[in-house]
Amino acid sequence: MSQTAAYYENLATRLAIPSKAVIDGRLVPSKSGQSFETVNPATESTMGAVASCDAADVDQAVVAARKSFESGVWSRAGVAKRKDVLLRLAGLVRTHSEQLAVLESLDTGKPITDCLTEIGNEVPKFFQWYAELLDKGYGKVAPTEHDVLALIVEEPIGVVGLVLPWNFPLLITAWKVAPALAAGCSVVLKPAEQSPLTSIRLAELALEAGLPDGVFNVIPGTGEIAGKALGLHADVDAVSFTGSSEVGALFLRYASDSNLKRVALEMGGKSPMIILGDAEITDDLINHAALAAYWNAGQNCSANMRQLVDISRRDEFIERLLVKVRSIKIGNPLDPSTELGPMITSTHRDRVLNFIKIGRDEGATAIQGADALSKGFYIPPVIFSDMTPDMTIAREEIFGPVLGVIATKGPEDALRIARDTKYGLHASIFTKDFSKGYALARRIPCGTVSINTFSEGDVTTPFGGYKLSGSAARDKGLEAMQQYQQTKTIWSAVGYGI
Repeated sequence: MSQTAAYYENLATRLAIPSKAVIDGRLVPSKSGQSFETVNPATESTMGAVASCDAADVDQAVVAARKSFESGVWSRAGVAKRKDVLLRLAGLVRTHSEQLAVLESLDTGKPITDCLTEIGNEVPKFFQWYAELLDKGYGKVAPTEHDVLALIVEEPIGVVGLVLPWNFPLLITAWKVAPALAAGCSVVLKPAEQSPLTSIRLAELALEAGLPDGVFNVIPGTGEIAGKALGLHADVDAVSFTGSSEVGALFLRYASDSNLKRVALEMGGKSPMIILGDAEITDDLINHAALAAYWNAGQNCSANMRQLVDISRRDEFIERLLVKVRSIKIGNPLDPSTELGPMITSTHRDRVLNFIKIGRDEGATAIQGADALSKGFYIPPVIFSDMTPDMTIAREEIFGPVLGVIATKGPEDALRIARDTKYGLHASIFTKDFSKGYALARRIPCGTVSINTFSEGDVTTPFGGYKLSGSAARDKGLEAMQQYQQTKTIWSAVGYGI
């Protein structure tokens, strides 16, 4: 039976708010004694103070990670041991999923129903999936001459820095930590300063699961200080970053200025949804259109805010979309009936509101929403009914609950507009003709294309971007392991034998 808002609010009053860094298996304050406040974006109230780490803390964490890696306590542990620990961690996440979900809802303003789905189902699935992958991978034997044996093996790359965004804190932690640990790496993780709580708690659970000290370290702090120090550290072998394209570019610079460490980037997007003229405007399509734009209050890099609707379907689409959007419940994130929560901070709320103003100033018509609520960092869902491809709101990533409809004239026109972006993360296509949808999907330069649904795939499918949305690296799937491994050839002369 589903719980009530009162149930989750009561649980929230009994939660301990994580406040310290996790370094070498211990919960520690920052060396400087500095901290930052973590604020509930739904109530604007301060929940507590979290250690604000700087370069000295980052160095301590990297030293601990390097020590654990070189000792082989995890990096050279048998796959059976690593598998058992990761499976225990998956079980602990499931056991504590309610508490973790409430903690994340308080920290980010995400609706509790979304948090429960992500943390109760998806997060443990990542640790389980990569654990199960461990004893199913094989090396290669090269086709050499008979007097040579050439083995090709994959080894953990070493100490990896993982830098997270604030919009899906624990889920993206799992995207990165699970394959990194499965590969045998030691990890230094920097959560976003806006949402550090569940990442810290996960590190505590990892220790409880039996992960050796120093293998999984968490250093909360600002991107400008802790994130930069991690990117510049010469003893970090690789960094995996999810966030904005602007900050991703900084990590490439940090790598160039230090040790040319490997950098894997998953960054911003301006993703299109294409609704062709043969698509039937069903409840399912409308539900996916709303989900694509407003899931997580639009704070999603793959959000399909640009909805390219064939002109023959536009009026019906907008009419039915309005009915759907006006039914979306905004409110207390701990109420299971809430569907849309607040922006993460007041600064981000103001940024989104400024984009809405720019849209109006450039001639777009907001037929739904636009003004912030008086308490909390909320913005009701917005629909621009007559967005054009040249408008700022059609070209820049807004990262808020803003949907814009662009009328198109046939598949080629829709494809032209969809391709006209500096990003390339995600796209959706709706059509009755799968062959037509597949052909369009192959011609859109982005990392994931869904047909007749809005979806980023699941743990089995790689996720990442083209152009300014990312590097060749991918999260999720078998491909995620490649971020955290390096290939070695072992070449041996063996003679012809008898």
